[in-house]
Amino acid sequence: MNENGSHSNGALKYVVPPLETVEWRNGGLEILDQTWLPLWREVRRITSVEAAVDALQRLVVRGAPAIGVFAGFAMVVGFDEAAPRSPAEAEDVLMRLEDEIGNARRTAISLRWAVSRVAAAARRGNDVAGMRAAALAEASAIQAQDRASCRRIAKHGLVELAGVSRILTHCNAGRLASTGIGTALAPIYAKFEAGQTVEVVSCETRPLFQGGRLTAWELGEAGVPVTLIIDGAAGAAISTGIIEAVIVGCDRVAMNGDTVNKIGTCGLAVCAYDEGIPFYVAGPLSSFDPDSPDGEEMPIEHRDDDEVLRIGVSQVNADVSVWNPAFDMTTAKYITAFITDAGVLRPPFRDSIAAALAAGGDAAP
Repeated sequence: MNENGSHSNGALKYVVPPLETVEWRNGGLEILDQTWLPLWREVRRITSVEAAVDALQRLVVRGAPAIGVFAGFAMVVGFDEAAPRSPAEAEDVLMRLEDEIGNARRTAISLRWAVSRVAAAARRGNDVAGMRAAALAEASAIQAQDRASCRRIAKHGLVELAGVSRILTHCNAGRLASTGIGTALAPIYAKFEAGQTVEVVSCETRPLFQGGRLTAWELGEAGVPVTLIIDGAAGAAISTGIIEAVIVGCDRVAMNGDTVNKIGTCGLAVCAYDEGIPFYVAGPLSSFDPDSPDGEEMPIEHRDDDEVLRIGVSQVNADVSVWNPAFDMTTAKYITAFITDAGVLRPPFRDSIAAALAAGGDAAP
């Protein structure tokens, strides 16, 4: 595979373009505002740490890989905003930015991983200008790594899903969740471009409808056949035999394979397991947390009640107490395999994950 993702034999060209979710353009950070999709596209320029944190918390930018890329560039935005005059001042700025940006959201490990990586690179600079240049270079390298990781996930997934045509997915782990062609949707795009029969069944993903607003939109925009279902229909779709495989992304994976992903993932995994349908998790090695032996201690973000009580400005549910976790944890026993940028990892996951991280793969953190 060459640098632009195409194969020399022409079998797979990745003609589906990225959606430019996060870009460093004309000396600044620009993002596609995903809160407005699919009604219209709006590109926002991020010029302050406050705006960057707001974009993360309101899901203006979302998806684990895109969050990592965005966080890397947001470190540069924060460095420019603070305008340190000495390396000592710059060190104080970096420490503050690691805290403010790195803690904007709790669950996706890519956020803390990216800000720490950019801060470490900046500290290797000899002066303020060198520190800033090193930070930008590292953020750009994280973006290049994300795009390459998506291509490798597509390549491995194309082989793994060769005999599968109707695939269910949850939330959004495609071009809108990365700066490449996605994680869970990357093998689907690869199958589509290779001329294989493929149809996606997308859960709506309440309460913010990432599956309905984003996944269905981006697949349709690319010409990939997609059918949207309500979340409550997923069990019926799996149990009646119309689904051949389930594939989702991941925000954090423990060393034993326990996986945190968008709320609703666990139920799909249990149902697929019970029906004997393969359940795949797709993601880069940077989403695997070497500090988490299992999923018990991985943080789960809880979000505002209004996300459940309201749609836009309209209240659609009774004004009652709400339990609104953004993610759930799927235990490793329900997962068939991980499709990663370093290959397909199979049980026992403690062994395969540890080996992949130790080897480094092509895209290890």
